[in-house]
Amino acid sequence: MTGTSGACYVVDDDPTLRDAVALLLEETGRHVRTFPNGAAFLRLAGALPRGCVLLDIRMPGSCGLGIQRELAQRGLPHPVVIMTAHASVALAVQAMKEGACDVIEKPFSAEALLRCVEAALAHGQAPTSSPGAEAASRLGRLSARETEVLRHVVAGRQNKEIARDLGLSPRTVESYRCNAMGKIGATSLPEAVRIALEGGLHPLEAP
Repeated sequence: MTGTSGACYVVDDDPTLRDAVALLLEETGRHVRTFPNGAAFLRLAGALPRGCVLLDIRMPGSCGLGIQRELAQRGLPHPVVIMTAHASVALAVQAMKEGACDVIEKPFSAEALLRCVEAALAHGQAPTSSPGAEAASRLGRLSARETEVLRHVVAGRQNKEIARDLGLSPRTVESYRCNAMGKIGATSLPEAVRIALEGGLHPLEAP
C-alpha cells in the first residue's frame, strides 16, 4: 500500500534495472510505465498524468539533467528523482537547484527508492505542507560549527580542505560532518544536500 497517489515513469537504458524498479513500484499498487531513453519519454511526457519521473543521469543520446530541464521548459509538473551510479555533491546541488526532488545513488535499496518516490509525489500536493519549514527545523538542531562544516560539505569540499580552512583536524571535521548528518536525518550526501537546500542553507562560495 502507499500513502500518496500518482503514477511512476522509469527512464533508464538498462533493461534489467528498469524492469526491477517497475516491478517494485507495481507491487505497491502504482501505475508504472518504462522508457528506454529520454527521447521516448519526452515524446509522450505532455500527455501523461502527473507522476514521479525516475531519470537515469547517463543514457545514450540523452542526459537526465537535460530531460529535467526540458520538462521544466514545457511547464510539465512531473516531480523528478535522478538515479545515478556516479553521485556527487556537485551533481546533487545542480540537480536540486534545477528542481529535482532527490538524487538516489545506484545500487539503491527498495526502501530508499520507495521513500524517494513517496516524497517526490507528495511534493507540492498538500497546500499546508512545507518541506522548507521541515528542513529548516532539522537544520536548527545543528551547532554553529556543525552548520559551518555542512555548508562546506554542500559546496563539495573534502574533509582535508575543510580542516585546513577551519583550523581543525580532518578527523574532527569528519566527526562534525557525521554528527550533522545524524541530527538532520540524512543517510547519504545527496540527502544532506537536499535538506540543506530546502532549509535555505546554501553552499559556501569557493575560497
